[in-house]
Amino acid sequence: MNPKIISEEPINLVDLKKELEKIKKRDSELGFRTTKAIEYLNDFVKIKQADSKKLYDSIEKLNIPRLKNIHIHKIIDLMPLSMEELKVILQGYTITVTKENMEKIIKVVVEYSKK
Repeated sequence: MNPKIISEEPINLVDLKKELEKIKKRDSELGFRTTKAIEYLNDFVKIKQADSKKLYDSIEKLNIPRLKNIHIHKIIDLMPLSMEELKVILQGYTITVTKENMEKIIKVVVEYSKK
């Protein structure tokens, strides 16, 4: 039996951590990779679940041209606090964001990083 992919949707590390915690509660024993993934997420997730959703909405409300949900999720994963950090993140994609829009994104991310 071959499983069929119905749809793909990007998620950020915070959402992944939440999903893995659900699996941990459901299953009595986790595999090696799942355990390692949870350890990694515990070390590197920098924002709470509720704040993650609010940050996503805040960035989305900026209405930045060509900025898609995959880009927003990556921004939430890495929480860039400077223009240089944001530039490095966005260089991985074929997207151009103006300096003014990048400043808006950084302003919002910095606000949520203080929480």
